[in-house]
Amino acid sequence: MADAPGVVLFDLDGTLVDSAPDLARAANRVLADHGRPPVAYERLRQVVSKGGRAMLAVSFPDLSEAEREPLLPVFLRYYGEALAVESLLFDGVGELLAALDARGIRWGIVTNKPEGLARGVVEGFGWRQRCAVLVGGDTLPVRKPDPAPLHHACAQLGIDAANALYVGDDLRDVQAARAAGMPSVAALWGYREDGDDPHRWQADHLAARATDVLALLP
Repeated sequence: MADAPGVVLFDLDGTLVDSAPDLARAANRVLADHGRPPVAYERLRQVVSKGGRAMLAVSFPDLSEAEREPLLPVFLRYYGEALAVESLLFDGVGELLAALDARGIRWGIVTNKPEGLARGVVEGFGWRQRCAVLVGGDTLPVRKPDPAPLHHACAQLGIDAANALYVGDDLRDVQAARAAGMPSVAALWGYREDGDDPHRWQADHLAARATDVLALLP
């Protein structure tokens, strides 16, 4: 890159952490509460990056959005009780973060996951001292694809958006970065439904593996 980023910001679920096993378990607990059979793990996995409401829409397709809304706090409570049990880092993520630390490049997280849950994941993976900034989905009144969470992270770090790089596995991540004036990387290893095509998202860069991001850094 002509202007190498001074900070790398990441989405969380589907980008750094494969949290699908723990989230799917929470969704199926909600289903069990209502006497319904579990949804196939692979189907739930496809929509993890779209958030809890999307997972509940897959789990309860016969209910309206308004009818599903009361289920969300229950789903989040179940997930919060076991949010880093079976979750794993995606291949290459540990190596990427270690390389950023070694090069003195700060990194942080901007996610639509509620901040309290995101902080629990960060602590569960031992990142509390390493993660320079954490912005959750309820840190501000708006979430991605609004650019405000990315701008807020940059303000916390004292940098301009143009001097950061945002890595995410969902279209909303690319849209937020573009609106913020921040270079973006589409993480091709993340969660996607059939028909989602990251090559059409107009990200500045595509990365097939987490360590591919290193080629964009000083």
